[in-house]
Amino acid sequence: MRMDAPLWRSHAPSSLRRILIVLLTTALALPLAVSAPAQAGGLDDVFAKLLVKKVKGTNVQKHLDALQAIATANGGTRAAGTPGYDASVDYVANKLRRAGYKVTRQPINFVEGWTENNPPTLNLTAPAKTWVPNEDFFTFEPSPPGDVTAQVQGVDLTLPPTPAPTSDSGCQESDFAGFVPGRIALIQRGTCSFAAKIRNAGRAGAAGIIVFNEGQPGRTDAYPLNIGEWRAGVPMIFADFAVGNELANTPGATVRLKVDATLDLGTNENVIAESRFGDPRNVVMAGAHLDSVPEGPGINDNGSGTAAILEVAEEMAHFPVRHKVRFAFWAAEEIGLLGSDQYVDKLSAAERDRIRVYLNFDMVASPNYANKLYDGDDSDGVGSPAGPPGSAQIEQQLAAFYAARGLPTVGTDFDGRSDYGPFIAVGIPSGGIFTGAEGIKTPEEAALFGGTAGVAYDPCYHQACDNLSNIDATALDLNSDAIADSMARYAFNLRAIPAAAAAPAAATTLKAEAAS
Repeated sequence: MRMDAPLWRSHAPSSLRRILIVLLTTALALPLAVSAPAQAGGLDDVFAKLLVKKVKGTNVQKHLDALQAIATANGGTRAAGTPGYDASVDYVANKLRRAGYKVTRQPINFVEGWTENNPPTLNLTAPAKTWVPNEDFFTFEPSPPGDVTAQVQGVDLTLPPTPAPTSDSGCQESDFAGFVPGRIALIQRGTCSFAAKIRNAGRAGAAGIIVFNEGQPGRTDAYPLNIGEWRAGVPMIFADFAVGNELANTPGATVRLKVDATLDLGTNENVIAESRFGDPRNVVMAGAHLDSVPEGPGINDNGSGTAAILEVAEEMAHFPVRHKVRFAFWAAEEIGLLGSDQYVDKLSAAERDRIRVYLNFDMVASPNYANKLYDGDDSDGVGSPAGPPGSAQIEQQLAAFYAARGLPTVGTDFDGRSDYGPFIAVGIPSGGIFTGAEGIKTPEEAALFGGTAGVAYDPCYHQACDNLSNIDATALDLNSDAIADSMARYAFNLRAIPAAAAAPAAATTLKAEAAS
């Protein structure tokens, strides 16, 4: 076929094609402003029912079989940096290209190796003072090497510290509004992740970074710590509270900060597939991470999400859509959301604004499953805050699908452990489905969903036994239908979703990093 021809002309059977021609003609005749609300019998409703009917659990299972075969042929894993991951990329990219999507393989970086060659150096020049490495301070793993002498500048410090951890030093880019590029950023531990502080300091032009412990009992001494973050590109250390407090109270303090380390970066690829039709000013996006942990083939985590959105993408290629549709298969989620984070980081402000909805699907077939929807409105009132404006509506629309089948759902927090994190950090409305990981199923959930209370949702989480036997076929089929329903509705109707939500103040919390 001609590559600029609509996909549905080539792929759809003749009976379905006739229906779609009528549907498309009607859709194009209607102005966007009068699109029918979701679940109301409009074009989005017709499209959703067609797509749900086409998406088959048996086809999703075939993709899982292929991912298992890839892992089996490559040492039992599909982890980032392994041949099993590369083969997974090839499999997904080829399927999407044959379906007719515009497919991009986006390179991303991850830490392949890090070695500290010599202890770090931290010296105050005037008055002269030298702190003891690996006692008063430690190199953050995986710090880039560097040797810099510069003035220290505190970033929104809370000194003396409050009785409870409250410092948000360096958590917002706005904390660096008066920061002088080329200085060494002095940042206090607190309420957001170390990696978030490091990234913000790097964006502000810091020549080196000192994060010191916050100062409450139990939060005074530094220790070795791998934060999985290197992209500030400058030497970075973690210091005792006493060190940071002294520097903060020494006017004009100038220090020498040296890290002697070898940092080796590897490259993997995100797979991004975009429809060749639909309004590019309004993008509806779904994502799932493609990598496993090194210990196993990752069939539930996250072959299940990968296989489900791949089947939805293949069937969705047969239909016309009003809005541009984009599917993402993320690299290196298991070592810090690196694929999704680097993807979002490279988007311009205008490109971010065009992504009206991001739906995340990470573990949708856990053997002791619960149907959990990301809590877009924080109606559960626990844990993490609500998502950006529009996230509540995403949760409601997903819930409506299950309710229409007489099935319950429960909420789950945006806790930063999956690839929605970078999207909500920049204000993109987000949501999705999660069936549980290493957490323990409650008696209340067992009453709602069946299964066994007091047992993990996925007893094989991050283990070699996360294979084809670690899937609940009912959950896989049901949740694949839910994905199809939601993607189809948003492909035609975005009236409930506000445009260009403002980014929240706090940066993303990465899955594989240490807690704040």
